[in-house]
Amino acid sequence: MFKRVLVANRGEIAVRVIRALRDMGIASVAVYSKEDKDALHVRLADMRVCIGEGPARDSYLNMDAIISAALNTECEAIHPGYGFLSENSEFARKCRENDIVFIGPSPELIDEMGNKSAARKRMMDAGVPVVPGTKEPVYDASIALSEAKKIGFPVMIKASSGGGGKGMRECFSEEDFEDAFNTAQRESANAFGDDTMYIEKLVVHPRHVEVQLIGDKFGNVVTLGERDCSVQRNHQKLIEESPSPAIDESTRRQMYVDAALAAKTVGYDSAGTIEFIVDQSGEYYFMEMNTRIQVEHGVTEMETGTDLMVEQIRIAAGEMLGFKQEDIVLRGHTIECRVNAEIPEKHFMPSPGKITNLLLPGGNGVRVDTAVYTGYTIPSEYDSMIAKIIVHADTRDAAIMKMKAALDETLIMGVDTNLDFQYKIMSNPTFCKGEADTGFIKAFTEGGK
Repeated sequence: MFKRVLVANRGEIAVRVIRALRDMGIASVAVYSKEDKDALHVRLADMRVCIGEGPARDSYLNMDAIISAALNTECEAIHPGYGFLSENSEFARKCRENDIVFIGPSPELIDEMGNKSAARKRMMDAGVPVVPGTKEPVYDASIALSEAKKIGFPVMIKASSGGGGKGMRECFSEEDFEDAFNTAQRESANAFGDDTMYIEKLVVHPRHVEVQLIGDKFGNVVTLGERDCSVQRNHQKLIEESPSPAIDESTRRQMYVDAALAAKTVGYDSAGTIEFIVDQSGEYYFMEMNTRIQVEHGVTEMETGTDLMVEQIRIAAGEMLGFKQEDIVLRGHTIECRVNAEIPEKHFMPSPGKITNLLLPGGNGVRVDTAVYTGYTIPSEYDSMIAKIIVHADTRDAAIMKMKAALDETLIMGVDTNLDFQYKIMSNPTFCKGEADTGFIKAFTEGGK
């Protein structure tokens, strides 16, 4: 087992990793930007190294600075968390070249599954259900239009290297296609340095359901239930829950089989998720694989009583999974709300600033993952998420009631947040009936329904 691990991230995920390392008796090294000198992850770590100025490109995306910090502090491994460099194959290669274990899959696997068009092709060949669309990547708008006509409108234009809603455009007509394609392609080139695109059938009013899984280096793959992540704003998740109210038991079992097949097909050996899109008839299709721990991993931990972070670290050290498929039992219902420093009424505009007063909820079946505290200043340079409130109860209705109580108990002063917005969702009839799809937030904000 490792003696010292560097955490190449910030915020609540860095705190989460450091706590897991503490549980395992492993020393932690935090890296931080000058903007983050007072951050909680910096205070909790056993050692800390400043790696640059505030902007992420000068700090948390500075691969050489992070590698140097790991070597100088004699770390044997680096945990990338999520976001930043977590799915960057170049960074994983740099770790390997410097005899540092990257806590995640190999750079080759990151490349294969990170390129969404290549991943689609691989899943098609393996027999995993995939949304109808192009099997080969496209670069030219005229060729893309020809493919779109074959698929049939409406279509979704997607960047192969996309994420967080960037490089994506819905297109409902032939006349609008060229402009939509070129805009998405430019956005992808600017955000990811890659203009590779693909086209797929647009599933109208879909549900977003993902299967959590974990594999080891001995060929073992275990699925740990699914999460419904349909409540999103700007293609970014706001609420996650498990199990999904959108699928029945037979669909659920087959989805697990297909997720495991997808992971075994590529020899996956870390924590990850297979994301599916579910249409109104209940049919599901592979969308993509996330080759990292996800923001919402705590939902699965609450639902299954496992510690995915500890297992991920153990697997990276070469150990076998600590549980088998038959050990995984899904209990009750779990819901997570992401608390963001933002103004929902102003198109979710970020609201950085100093937290002047803070009270977080507690009690049986309530978990809060955060890195903020009274007096902490939320920087403008980074993502607006400041906390995740997770609740678990015997039934979905009971979990909704518990989440409302937890949100009601939460006090964050000094910045605007989406707490009231989340509370209203928990009271919304469409959400309470389990009928919210990926267009729910747009309808909710525009019509209050």
